[in-house]
Amino acid sequence: MSDEVTDVVDVEDRERLIQEISLLRGKVARLQERVEQLDQLAHQDSLICLPNRRGFMRELERLIARVDRYGINAAMLFVDLDGLKMINDTFGHRAGDEALIQVANLLAKGVRHSDVVARIGGDEFGILLEASDENDAHETATRLVDQICGCEFTHDGDAMPLSVAIGVGMIDALDTAEVVMERADEAMYRRKAAA
Repeated sequence: MSDEVTDVVDVEDRERLIQEISLLRGKVARLQERVEQLDQLAHQDSLICLPNRRGFMRELERLIARVDRYGINAAMLFVDLDGLKMINDTFGHRAGDEALIQVANLLAKGVRHSDVVARIGGDEFGILLEASDENDAHETATRLVDQICGCEFTHDGDAMPLSVAIGVGMIDALDTAEVVMERADEAMYRRKAAA
């Protein structure tokens, strides 16, 4: 409950009433803007200009609903950046942050604007591919792996190789977000084990 005291306005004082309504509309607009800012902060990664895990899960749930409703094909890519701990330990956390930003940029540039790329954990990213069958999803994953492995990443003049493992999980109607994440995560671990 707010401690703010609002003056009682005589409903006969039309001019004063209009003034109060205008003031209240301004307050409501500022509060709505603040709520939108807080919502963005809650769903945005603090380091990288991408959605965080919470924002990703919200988008994944929306995509599952579209798969269920319209019968479209969709996939999730679970991306794990290899060697981030080594980069952090050898070159410092600033270098690790730069590596994460580089990978995030490559992932975002490597998919369609309609796809969702998010940082879902320390060195993990998720990508949602709408209107993508299993072959398309695997082709996208292979292309992204090649792009990241082929990039030249340097920190303070030191070249650092970057690589990722990507698992593909298809999204089925009536899936839960957790099931899709688990499916893609398991596929990523199978890729790592096979490498």
